Amino acid sequence: MPRHPVLERVTARIVSRSGPSRQGYLDRTRAMAGQKVERTQLSCTNLAHAMAAMPDEAKIRLKADERPNLAIVSAYNDMLSAHQPLAAFPKWIKEAALEAGGTAQFAGGTPAMCDGVTQGQDGMDLSLFSRDVIALATAVALSHQMFDGALYLGVCDKIVPGLVMGALSFGHLPAVFVPGGPMTTGMSNDEKAHVRQRYAEGKIGRKELLEAETRSYHGPGTCTFYGTANSNQMLMEIMGLHLPGTAFINPNTPLREALTRESARQALRLVHGGERYTPVADVLDEHAFVNGIVGLLATGGSTNHTLHLIAMARVAGIVLTWDDFDELSGAVPLLARVYPNGKADVNQFQAAGGCRWSSAGCWNWACCMTTSPRWSAAGSALRARARAARRRLEWIDGPQDPLDDTIVRGAARPFAPDGGIKLLDGRLGRAVIKTSAVKPEHQVVEAPAIVFERQDDVIAAFKRGELERDFIAVLPWQGPASCGMPELHKLTPTLTVLQDRGFHVALVTDGRMSGASGKVPAAIHVCPEALNGGGIGRVRTGDMVRVDAPAGVLTVLVPDAEWSARETTRPDLSANRHGVGRDLFATFRRNVSEAESGACTLFADEDAAD
Repeated sequence: MPRHPVLERVTARIVSRSGPSRQGYLDRTRAMAGQKVERTQLSCTNLAHAMAAMPDEAKIRLKADERPNLAIVSAYNDMLSAHQPLAAFPKWIKEAALEAGGTAQFAGGTPAMCDGVTQGQDGMDLSLFSRDVIALATAVALSHQMFDGALYLGVCDKIVPGLVMGALSFGHLPAVFVPGGPMTTGMSNDEKAHVRQRYAEGKIGRKELLEAETRSYHGPGTCTFYGTANSNQMLMEIMGLHLPGTAFINPNTPLREALTRESARQALRLVHGGERYTPVADVLDEHAFVNGIVGLLATGGSTNHTLHLIAMARVAGIVLTWDDFDELSGAVPLLARVYPNGKADVNQFQAAGGCRWSSAGCWNWACCMTTSPRWSAAGSALRARARAARRRLEWIDGPQDPLDDTIVRGAARPFAPDGGIKLLDGRLGRAVIKTSAVKPEHQVVEAPAIVFERQDDVIAAFKRGELERDFIAVLPWQGPASCGMPELHKLTPTLTVLQDRGFHVALVTDGRMSGASGKVPAAIHVCPEALNGGGIGRVRTGDMVRVDAPAGVLTVLVPDAEWSARETTRPDLSANRHGVGRDLFATFRRNVSEAESGACTLFADEDAAD
């Protein structure tokens, strides 16, 4: 099948734009690939330190120059439900590596904060910056130069992008990502959203709300809606870093253990001198990142990846822009309906065919298979099942068609003709909006602005009865340089209630919304942010603002002379800069790039990837 012309054009543009920086990255990476195992570069004293605590069998192998050694980098903690299952994985990986003739060592841990816990709290101001901290922690873990490949254990929001960025900084090493899987289905996402709206309206109290939330989030694994965490797993599979079919297998099952053990064996096949040396630098090329964008659009994934994919790509010398997302979105059909874009949760998505089917359909439609030789092209059409007695995998033919076409469809009969992530541009700057969950009649809102400094101010105004009207909530001073770019998901129930009451409402902010952005139109990630002189900082309450998703317009209807004469009045931001560890992140706030450059702190300037 010929490549779709939009895919062809966007990919060629990315390759051309990235040429010098990508080549520089590849030159540096390939220069690091040795002819022997990595640890042969160490002195005897170095090596003795690194294996002093290992069991005798592993120590014997580590002394041998030809035996590969794998790093385990994990974001385990037992507070975060998605990462609690990772506690068992290092033991399985070490056993599988020994059985396959190699060794594995736990190289280091990274932080893993949960946006579900910090949502609407001060700690959310550290959330986006934690991605870069995770990348740095991953680099520290691998800096001992003991390793010939690595397995990365992580699942949720900023964690997987941070691990990818760290892995790409050691691009000469093979990388296999190992997820934990989603929790089993609890209260439906629709019912949970309804309970939250009733709480926002004051119709139920905290006790009833907590009972509902604990029925929704009830066990180990990721949340079951299709937010950033589960979008991460889709991306890792589509971009070639997972074993095929592994994204949405529940924790604490024989298949999850078998896939984890097989991940270790696969990593050993990919090391230098192994069956098929495949460094991660070669896997994550321009085509793989385009695959990722296509997969994100086809499945209705998280808007957070309009930041994360850009930041990940930059480490590999690849330059992505929001124009790339926007142009691809116009050509990639929506092939999945998973909450918040539909009623199904990820377990139902998996049962209907999941990444195995929807990603294959997307690739076939776009003729956009990953260039990595690691997995066969047929891999995405296979199901894995565990043979528990041997803790091995057996691959069987998967379904050739979706098992539930209310959840997953082919490109010939999509749910929508476009991918639902659009670029907005105008007087207020550039922004992204996710429309796949927004009904067409709500995709254009022109209404008076009400400017707020904090999301709690919106909720307080609602409780005072001041928002029973058409309006656009404008929240500047939420950008990465202002306060770390928190998610404003706390506003979703309140704005949804108002929209359901018949009012025309929208949100405009230089902050973020949740990966579970819902049915209220939200122009987010506005660039330049208010602190950097963006137009969003000049909006006044009462100004007519227009959010027009189909036309790609974000503007304010103020006379030119008046708009030009306005000055930005900067509020006191000191309350956003202290407490809950925020004092330690001043350097991050000073050096962070704009959202369209990934809101990243790891590059001094736009040419840093060169």
